[in-house]
Amino acid sequence: MKVSLVLALLGYLMVPSDAAILGRCVVAKRLKDGGLSDFEGYSLENWVCLAYFESKFNPEAVYENVHEAYMGFGLFQIRNNDWCDRGRNLCHVSCSDLLDPYLKKTIECAKKVVKEKEGMGAW
Repeated sequence: MKVSLVLALLGYLMVPSDAAILGRCVVAKRLKDGGLSDFEGYSLENWVCLAYFESKFNPEAVYENVHEAYMGFGLFQIRNNDWCDRGRNLCHVSCSDLLDPYLKKTIECAKKVVKEKEGMGAW
């Protein structure tokens, strides 16, 4: 009886750690629907690959780089010091807007980033 009660309680307390992770096909569809396929000469495959290596398809990922004093947000780990919240805020968005799994603001901001002189090299 005690064992089953403990197992039941543990089952309620355990939450999948990858709940926010999107599947590769979902990411590809949302990026394509957002107009990133062949945007600025970069294929949809380039964008999907970037999303995987930056966040492992986690649109809610936040990474803090203490050595270089920036934080990366969302699917593409867009940096706060230039693109959102503080600093220059070139995307004119809150960094928390870049954590939305529907990716609308993320895609808009990524388009601005890639239009800069470094292109995808900005990542």
